Amino acid sequence: MEPQHSTELIPGLPDEIALECLTRMHYGAHSVAASVCKRWQQLLHDREFYYERKKYGFTKKVACLVQAIPVFSGSGKPEKNPKYGLSVFDPVLGIWEQIDHVPKYPDGLPLFCQVASSEGKLVVMGGWDPVSWEPLRDVFVYEFTTQKWTQRADMPSTRSFFATGACDGKVYVAGGHDESKNALKSAWVYDIELNEWSELTQMSEERDECEGVVIGSEFWVVSGYDTDSQGRFKDSAEVYDIATGTWRVIAEAWRVNRCPRSCVAVGQNGNFTSWDGLEPGVQVGTCGVDLGDRVLVTGSSYQGAPQAVYVCEKTSQGQNGKLVKVNVPDEFSGFVQSGCLVEI
Repeated sequence: MEPQHSTELIPGLPDEIALECLTRMHYGAHSVAASVCKRWQQLLHDREFYYERKKYGFTKKVACLVQAIPVFSGSGKPEKNPKYGLSVFDPVLGIWEQIDHVPKYPDGLPLFCQVASSEGKLVVMGGWDPVSWEPLRDVFVYEFTTQKWTQRADMPSTRSFFATGACDGKVYVAGGHDESKNALKSAWVYDIELNEWSELTQMSEERDECEGVVIGSEFWVVSGYDTDSQGRFKDSAEVYDIATGTWRVIAEAWRVNRCPRSCVAVGQNGNFTSWDGLEPGVQVGTCGVDLGDRVLVTGSSYQGAPQAVYVCEKTSQGQNGKLVKVNVPDEFSGFVQSGCLVEI
């Protein structure tokens, strides 16, 4: 224990050296280390400490997946309404883990909830009540270093199947549809640290069942459809410039004739493609999570086929290499509805 009179991070060491030691600590030990003294607690929970670890390459990139929880019974038949949980996969170590259930939903996540992550925190928002199927405005944040959930400020309005993206401690949402299934063009941003929602200027078009992608300092809302053209997906995207607070439309950004949700890939030339074109084994129910130097892709070869998981490492030129199939434990073999990168 640190002596009560000491103000040093580690007694006997200059603070700059002590800080280097602490940045090298695995995030899984942060919750225990925070109990050593108040100064360590303040440091480990400070967002600047996160960026210090990131600056020197001590953060870890993992895939967080909204995944059906397999039910193993004597009949071998799945439940009519599957329950969903949160799985974490480390592609470097090949380790699978499960995140504790959200306290408000011990029997499974809200159906079709959205996930996003920034600064080592996971944000779960919206979805439908797993029992009543009523749309929800709930927002929960999971802190990996403390391994705890907190309920945050509700979404300002009810919306389903909307686009999400995260950047610099903020989560952006746009499009989707309301309780009457009217497609939306409104957009909001959530500040994780301040726990506040702010309204953004609206997009120029309604976009239901769109997909969100953050590229640099831009939030892209890809495809979607209008209220009066349900299921006929647009080939355009709208881009929100975070620095200027303005939107612009990009024509022919999505040339794939299908729903973009969970399967949008950014090609080498900057054009969008779909992850289902990479491998026959993931053509149905495709979900791709870009992890920077590699990609995790899940899906099935046909309707009803077992779920498959592949990892694709990128080449030095940033192009996608060959997909390698991953051996998955039975408890992580369920359908993946969506996912996101978490840098912890």
